[in-house]
Order: sequence, then structure tokens, then C-alpha cells
Amino acid sequence: MPMDNSNFPFVWMSYADAPDHDHDEDFASFEENLKRGEPFVVLTDSVPSEDHEHSPEDRKRTALWMKKNKAGLRKLVLAMIIVEPSAAKRLAFKAFGITFAKFWGYPMMLAPSRDEAMAIARKLLSDHAGSTAT
Repeated sequence: MPMDNSNFPFVWMSYADAPDHDHDEDFASFEENLKRGEPFVVLTDSVPSEDHEHSPEDRKRTALWMKKNKAGLRKLVLAMIIVEPSAAKRLAFKAFGITFAKFWGYPMMLAPSRDEAMAIARKLLSDHAGSTAT
């Protein structure tokens, strides 16, 4: 899940893993975003394939990382927005959103296009800035 932080607070993530992909780099990149101490939105237009399976070691590493970073994730990540053009697939993802939010500590949202995803992200950031200004 490589991350592109170049347009922070809009952080684009990819699920397209190369065979020799280093997941520790991904977690380090995610932690860099958290260390900024500013809210951000994670966006992606790639999703894991249905046959994508994590090894027990990967699941354990992810769970430990989550536990360590839970407070920052809940406070700073406003949402993950998945770009999915297919209405049927968006509907299928919607049911998974509840489980996703419980695990990661922030909501999963869906958008039919990158433009709409960016509009949602801008609104989330604007709403958050407005709610913390008072």
C-alpha cells in the first residue's frame, strides 16, 4: 500500500503491490503522515483483488501497528475514500465499511470518480477545520 504524500493532506494510497514490496515502508510512510499532527484524508483508486490474502505474519504486524497508532488514526485520519466507478461494487463495499471503520478507527467512503473523491475530501477537511475553530 504505497502512499503518495506529495499533496498532503490528500494522501493517495495504492493497493497494487509488487512481489518484492516492503510493507514496513508503507507503515513508516503512514506514520510520517501521523507525525505531522494535522488531519488528512486517504484516497485510493485501487482496491485489493478479491483473492488478495494477507499472511498470518502480515495480519499480526498490521494489528500491532494499529494498536500502537490507534489514537493518531482516530484523531487525524478523517476518512479513506475509495474511487469506484461501478455502482454495484460501491454498494458491495458499503457493507464492508462498518467493519473497516471498527478496525481502522476512521470511516470508509466511496466515490464514483477521482473528482468526486477530492470534493468529498475537501469538504471533510473544511468541516473539520470549522469544527476545531470554535
